[in-house]
Amino acid sequence: MTEGFGQYVERSSSTARIRELKRKIEDSGTKDPEDLMMIIMEVLKEDSIYPEVGKFYTFRYAAKTPKIKYDRHPLITMLSYDDKGFEGLNVHWRTRRRYNWEQVMSSFHVLEREEFNALRRIPYARFVINR
Repeated sequence: MTEGFGQYVERSSSTARIRELKRKIEDSGTKDPEDLMMIIMEVLKEDSIYPEVGKFYTFRYAAKTPKIKYDRHPLITMLSYDDKGFEGLNVHWRTRRRYNWEQVMSSFHVLEREEFNALRRIPYARFVINR
């Protein structure tokens, strides 16, 4: 599950947070996206209430539009924002996505570039259809 993630850590000038994240994921043995997101949020404690354009984030999200498929654990590059929400390039979808401020269910976990690249290799996306 984390083979590609582990190879990335070994080849990069990884931060202590990436090494800790790798260790905790391997120790847990989990493949469950919810469990992985909990580990990610525990290790990547630096957070922000409002994201800044051009920076990298992961967070928990719960869409309210009925019958829409969405990612509960977005991994984004922040593109723009307004009073109602924001747009981010979601790596899990590989496209721009629109998010509503009211549906953000956690703080925004701030990521350095190499942390963002490491998280791209962890299968923690959780795609669900809103009922």
